[in-house]
Amino acid sequence: MVRMGNVFDLSSVAKRFRFIAVLEAISWVFLIVGMVFKRLPEPVLWPVKVFGMTHGIIFVLFVIAAVMAARELGWNAKTTVLALLSSIPPFFTVVFEIWAVRSGKLGELSNAVSADSGAPAAATS
Repeated sequence: MVRMGNVFDLSSVAKRFRFIAVLEAISWVFLIVGMVFKRLPEPVLWPVKVFGMTHGIIFVLFVIAAVMAARELGWNAKTTVLALLSSIPPFFTVVFEIWAVRSGKLGELSNAVSADSGAPAAATS
C-alpha cells in the first residue's frame, strides 16, 4: 500500500523517473481527448493546444529523466534506447517503468519490489 507521503517522493533519480513516466502517460490521455474534440462536427481546438503543449513539455522532461537515470543507474545502451523509444507510443513509458523495476534497472525501486516478493533483484546492467 502506498502512503500519500510517498507518492510525491522525488528524492532519487529512480523515483523522479517513475513520476515523470506516469505523468507522460497521463498527458497522453489528455492529448488524445483533445484530438477527439478537434474531430467533432463543431471542432473545439483549445484542448489540443493546451494538452499538446503540456505533453510536449512532459515529453522533454521524460527524455531528460531517462538520460539522467541511464547515467546514474548505469544502464547499458540497449536499456537507454528502450527507455527513450518508450516515450513515442502512448502509455509505453509506464510499460517500460514496470519492466525496469521488475528487471532490476531502477535501483532502490527494484530492490524494494524484490524485498517484498522475497526474490533477489536482477543485476543492473
